[in-house]
Amino acid sequence: MRRVARGGAVNMAGAVAAAVVNLGVVVAVTRGFSAETAGLLFSATSVFLIASAVANLGTPSGLVYFLARLRALGAAEAVPRVLRTALCPAAGAAVLLGAAVFAFADVLAALLSDPAAAVYLRLLAVFLPFAVLTDAALAATRAYHDHAPTVLLEKLGRPTAQLALVCGVALTGWAGLLTVAWAGPYLPVAVLAWWWMRRITGAPRAKAPPDTPDPPDAPCPTPAPADAVPPRAFWAFSLPRAVAGIAQLGIQRLGIVFVAALQGAAEAAVFTAATRFMVAGQFAAQALQFAAEARLAELLAVDDRRGAARLYRAGTAWQICLTWPLFLPVLAYAPLLMAVFGSGYTAGAPVLVVVALAQLASSALGMGDLVLAMTGRTRLNLANNLLALAADLLLCVLLIPVLGTVGAALAWAGAVAVRKVLPLAQLARSHGLHPFDRRWFLAAGVCLVWFGALPGLCAAVLGASGLSLALALAAGAAGYPATLWRLRAPLELDGLLSRRRRPAPEAVGADTA
Repeated sequence: MRRVARGGAVNMAGAVAAAVVNLGVVVAVTRGFSAETAGLLFSATSVFLIASAVANLGTPSGLVYFLARLRALGAAEAVPRVLRTALCPAAGAAVLLGAAVFAFADVLAALLSDPAAAVYLRLLAVFLPFAVLTDAALAATRAYHDHAPTVLLEKLGRPTAQLALVCGVALTGWAGLLTVAWAGPYLPVAVLAWWWMRRITGAPRAKAPPDTPDPPDAPCPTPAPADAVPPRAFWAFSLPRAVAGIAQLGIQRLGIVFVAALQGAAEAAVFTAATRFMVAGQFAAQALQFAAEARLAELLAVDDRRGAARLYRAGTAWQICLTWPLFLPVLAYAPLLMAVFGSGYTAGAPVLVVVALAQLASSALGMGDLVLAMTGRTRLNLANNLLALAADLLLCVLLIPVLGTVGAALAWAGAVAVRKVLPLAQLARSHGLHPFDRRWFLAAGVCLVWFGALPGLCAAVLGASGLSLALALAAGAAGYPATLWRLRAPLELDGLLSRRRRPAPEAVGADTA
């Protein structure tokens, strides 16, 4: 719990910075260029991100899952073989798919209803292999519970470089460089991520991560042979995760593409701007999941269901504590927040409200999809995500022509509900795991008081103005940490605050679970 709490704190610090910087990138694009140009860039980058999810073949999830299990079972010598099994096919797939996007850019641009998108897509296709290699290399470092590379490179380095370059292009007014400014940082980040992965996986500590001793009743790991992960087993796990990742990204980005095709690039820009607040919550949830996924894989590798259940429930409470303060104030101040993107974007306030409600529900239901994947049931996880994507497609077709951008937001919310409820029921049935206990109610209650009721009261008394929002957030920022401090024991936040115990000298270098 201490390792996950501290890893989550490191990732959360990076997530906060990444959310601010990524929001800055969107603001720079929307204010520096016309709504048509902004919508065109957002649509093209959506295609790029979907292509990246396709090309990585599920290797990030596979590397975290298998590398963590190998280390837990005392077979870290098999790590180089697993890396070769994962990275060579992913690199080849990225090159081939990048070439396909480059060759068929005109066709894809026609689907986006703007021939000018072809230039954007061809430029983005060049950087696709670097994005795929970055994701895989950073996943390998997280399997060793080292989150610094992800935070420094993915959360801070690349978005900051994108912001600086986009602002520079905005000052020149030359939209032709906008795509290069957005995609260019993927190249140096890929080089650094690869170097960092090689440094970590080749270090002596890779074979035996020192950890606190297991409790006396913890299951004893069974040593695994060096060939414990044959290629067939790796891809049987990873490929379903790849398709599930595509479905998840499709759910996030499909609305933008549909709105661009059915309503125009200007409406797509409004919808994209409104959903950027969603990214802030996703960064926060991802920060915790990055910290928890390797530990869940280790616990389930030795069939420690009690430890996994404890982590699942505490992690859900932590996720509520991280994300609800971001979205509860949105319900009262949506028009004010949308005005950040420009006066023409306040029409997206209803979209932002729908997004905020969906994100609140998503956090409350916990990270069941991740837990389900770490049990090894990736095919079931894939089925859940495909059903969610089908729901999103159907609802987009039905609602966007009638409700426009609000319909796209409702379609996304429906897909999120499907993706979250299904693993919740499946885990409860198969493993007896669920995210609800006293910690859940404590976390939800604290957030509702400081970031739900208080901003609502300020908006009602003082109006939904900038001053009112500033006062509400200031009061919440003062009272919320103090309340969490008082509840640190029941919320199991002590692991974040207590000092890490050093392992005994003879334990250093010994394989542990």
